[in-house]
Amino acid sequence: MNSEANKQNAINFYRTAYLGKPREAVEKYVGDIYIQHNPDVEDGIEGFINYFDRMHKEYPNKSIEFVRCIGEGNLVALHSHQIWPGNDQYITMDFFRFDNKGKICEHWDAIQQIKKDSLNNNTMY
Repeated sequence: MNSEANKQNAINFYRTAYLGKPREAVEKYVGDIYIQHNPDVEDGIEGFINYFDRMHKEYPNKSIEFVRCIGEGNLVALHSHQIWPGNDQYITMDFFRFDNKGKICEHWDAIQQIKKDSLNNNTMY
């Protein structure tokens, strides 16, 4: 299990899909199965592709910055900062499980909108 390779592959997978090429992301980085835990995305490979195709068409000018990437065994966690049209900003935490071939096979995430006002001066990322 190559934790460093998994970390880079998780970032490349997410960036490729997020920037409008989800089918390419799947072809390069996903195994035979893809289990999705986000309730807003259909399970499986085609559900993932459909979601990211739609998201790119509706919001082509979004951006993403990967702030942290942590890998342990067959799991990788990404902490990212997303900026959507109208300066709508989110912090996301995505978790990927890799199969024995080094391909992504499962995904969990948590998404939180960045508030305009904060009770402290710390960023959420």
